[in-house]
Amino acid sequence: MRDANTLTPSQKASRPAILGWLLFDWACQPFFTLVTTFVFAPYFASALASDPVSGQSLWGYATAAAGLVLAILSPVLGSIADATGPKKPWIAACGLVLVIACSALWYAAPGQPSAIAIALVAFAFATVAVEVAAVFNNAMIPHLVPPDRYGRLSGTGWAMGYLGGLVSLVIVLGFLAADPVSMKTVFGLDPLFGLDPATREGDRITGPFSALWFLVFVLPLFLVTPDVPRSGMSLGQAARKGLEQVKNTVADARRHASVGRFLLANMVYQDALVALFAFGGIYGAGVFGWQAIELGLFGILLTITGTIGALIGGRLDDRLGAKPVILGAVVLLALVCLGVLSLGRDTIFFVVPTAAPTPDDGLYGSAPEKVFVLLGLVIGSVAGPLQASSRSLLARLVPAQEAGRYFGLLALSGKVTSFLAPLAVAIATATFQTQAAGPAVLILFLLVGFGLLSGVRRV
Repeated sequence: MRDANTLTPSQKASRPAILGWLLFDWACQPFFTLVTTFVFAPYFASALASDPVSGQSLWGYATAAAGLVLAILSPVLGSIADATGPKKPWIAACGLVLVIACSALWYAAPGQPSAIAIALVAFAFATVAVEVAAVFNNAMIPHLVPPDRYGRLSGTGWAMGYLGGLVSLVIVLGFLAADPVSMKTVFGLDPLFGLDPATREGDRITGPFSALWFLVFVLPLFLVTPDVPRSGMSLGQAARKGLEQVKNTVADARRHASVGRFLLANMVYQDALVALFAFGGIYGAGVFGWQAIELGLFGILLTITGTIGALIGGRLDDRLGAKPVILGAVVLLALVCLGVLSLGRDTIFFVVPTAAPTPDDGLYGSAPEKVFVLLGLVIGSVAGPLQASSRSLLARLVPAQEAGRYFGLLALSGKVTSFLAPLAVAIATATFQTQAAGPAVLILFLLVGFGLLSGVRRV
């Protein structure tokens, strides 16, 4: 008799089981929304680092270090998980590291001599943990739905994630994080729990908040979503087999033209996307001087468009195929980078002067700010389809029983050079002493990714 908690590729999951899987993205997203992009990262650049330029550089180095570790761990652990069978124990282990690292961000307080080190190390550990956990979660896709629904499942997962990010962002900015000048939240309220705006406790609480959110909402995955059956292999045997599988997987991908070329393309365009999200909030804070209200509303708008884009993208994926969806998203992201590069405090499109904003102009009062917001909405709308179609494409290309090692390789291809784009942005920013160097670097990454994916024939 089949164990009720396991599922083979030929047995598809119930709706509650699928919902449990979808909630993984919901559980993880506050870390990306609150810590990586819209609240903690701008706080780090504006309040912990000596200036926004050095803050962007340091954040880039931490992102690069995390990417390098992920490049080593993801395919190996994915292969070991394939050999042992179940994926949820690995998700639990990664989740424990994520919770501890996120909680440590609370101690990165202004004026503390170790604050910068705490922030960067905890951020890097949390990034590695959440991304490795995603490898195992992604490897469950072929065990949940038939191939003709991979795109919809993947897209719905990303949409759930964006929605979770939106809800968490509204909670933090509306009730917890206050502007250090006005001492009020975005809703004009005093922060809950007596959080002190002067010491930026509302910004720092995003770490423990993300940890608690993950603990609560990842539970359905463990309670109602079936796992892959155990193989009966010991961990030591699985480790040896896993390492051997990594070699075989790389060799298979090199022989399999569609898989190999896709993984190379994914390697490049995912690097650019990681850097775009890592530096989006920092760029707004540094170039335009945005504070909590502007950054918070910007994040809310992006997550709304991201949710809509992921839902639409998943259905376009099933109807048109993954490749057209990915190519279209990459083109739009390259145009966005060019648009961001053309903006200054008082210019748009490189040379067109604009009037300085007045107090009566309200939020995003200047023309460059308005254009930056519009470009951000484009990023939000295409990021979900890009990532969702990437994992659905791979799920269609590889055997279900080997999904873990291939998704490990997908994570490898998405992370093996993920330190390069942030590192290139960090070096360019430090060298040219301008945050505009960032989007210039990313355009090149996106163009190379587009060229590689264009050559993929089997989709």
